[in-house]
Amino acid sequence: MDGNGRWAKKRHRPRSFGHRAGVEAVRRIVEDAADIGIECLTLYSFSTENWTRPRAEIAALMTLMSEYIENDLARLKREGVKIRVLGGRTGLSPNVLALIDKAVSETSQNERFKLNIAFNYGGRDEILRAMRKASASDVDLQSMTESDFSRYLDTAGLPDPDLVIRTSGERRISNYLLWQAAYAEYVFMDVLWPDFGRDELIAALDEYTSRDRRFGAAQETEVA
Repeated sequence: MDGNGRWAKKRHRPRSFGHRAGVEAVRRIVEDAADIGIECLTLYSFSTENWTRPRAEIAALMTLMSEYIENDLARLKREGVKIRVLGGRTGLSPNVLALIDKAVSETSQNERFKLNIAFNYGGRDEILRAMRKASASDVDLQSMTESDFSRYLDTAGLPDPDLVIRTSGERRISNYLLWQAAYAEYVFMDVLWPDFGRDELIAALDEYTSRDRRFGAAQETEVA
């Protein structure tokens, strides 16, 4: 979800103003995704690299995460949304961790729509944490398969993503779902995240459905 800061700058407002507008876009897109039949949505909200940003901006992002859970949890629970938070816990305050645990616990029985929030998340960090968990278990590392290893990732039990959308015109993956998105389709859109809505989501899905997904296999050719 990229472009909050640039969206605010265009309006001569502080970056925190853009992040708040970004939360409103989250509310819209969660509703729209569920409405059009998507069953699983993951949102990249705070990366392990974002800790290098100014302290005031980090504090604002932490506050927004807390406010989103506090204000929206009852509605999300009522609407059958199952929340999972991907990412490490190091560096997060006890208050934020308690809210994350509450959101995950209170929606754990829901199945209508899976909402995953990548928060304090980095793909490399996730793989390292998974490796450490695997090493600490009684699994035979020499015979471990990809399926075995996936059980130690933050996304264990979730499907690999079919489509990854990046907003704001940037063309990079920024350490996001490096293992899981090995064969995902990528759509890069110029729209800034606060302006992303149902029309943009449908446009990205239309682009996705127009592609031929072969997962590394060669397409058979007809012989006359």
